[in-house]
Amino acid sequence: MKILITGASGGLGKKLAEDAFAKGHEIFLTDINQKALSIFASKWKAEKKRVLVSKLDVTSAVEWKKVVDLAYKNWGRLDILMNIAGYLLPGYLQNVTSKDIDRHIDINAKGLMYGTREAASRMIPQGGGHIINIASLAGIAPIPGISLYSASKYAVRGFSIAVAQELREQNVFVSVVCPDAIKTPMLDLQKDYEEASMTFSGGKVLTVESVSKIIFDRVIPKKPLEVMIPTSRGLLAKIGNFFPNLNFLIGPSIRKKGRKKQASYSKN
Repeated sequence: MKILITGASGGLGKKLAEDAFAKGHEIFLTDINQKALSIFASKWKAEKKRVLVSKLDVTSAVEWKKVVDLAYKNWGRLDILMNIAGYLLPGYLQNVTSKDIDRHIDINAKGLMYGTREAASRMIPQGGGHIINIASLAGIAPIPGISLYSASKYAVRGFSIAVAQELREQNVFVSVVCPDAIKTPMLDLQKDYEEASMTFSGGKVLTVESVSKIIFDRVIPKKPLEVMIPTSRGLLAKIGNFFPNLNFLIGPSIRKKGRKKQASYSKN
């Protein structure tokens, strides 16, 4: 299969790229950090037919069109788009800037929407395709301290579920994946922010290996509408979303638990 991956120079995107190549797929790696992307992709410099590389600022609709055009110029089709690129900066509302608000919405929500639109418009005439959007459990249950990120991932989840209904009749499937905290540079950044303590309140931190395995073993072959990782934590998030006033009751204890785990994570 021919797979385009955003945010491919690090974290989950990087692992997905490695696993996709190992499984024999053709991959198109994109990231805004062109230097890091080039370094990562250099090990495949002899695989020019199987590995395409391009800088992509997901907030630019123009750049999205150029990248998808390039994919079709080289491959003639695109089977899977993986929208992995994301942004998070903790902060309580009274302390965030307008730029902080714009970056969360522009990268996490609008960028993903641009990519989904661009891919879907090509997948429909080719007869089908699969778009995998990464949201978060923070897009199911709101997380104070990372409210901008939570809001942007709510947008991702809502958009994905709605557009999946628009595209299914065209044989284009949309899956939204909602993981708990994953051990990535994004999580490492949060360890020094008290505002992000609730991020660490779950059980064992997920690994990029475990999430990638679920995507390749479950999401790609079965094309589910929504996957929560882990399922048990996802169900708790849905309860919190259904009964929002519960957050005021259990929030303090969850935050206390998160602070302890955050301190432990910082020492590792």
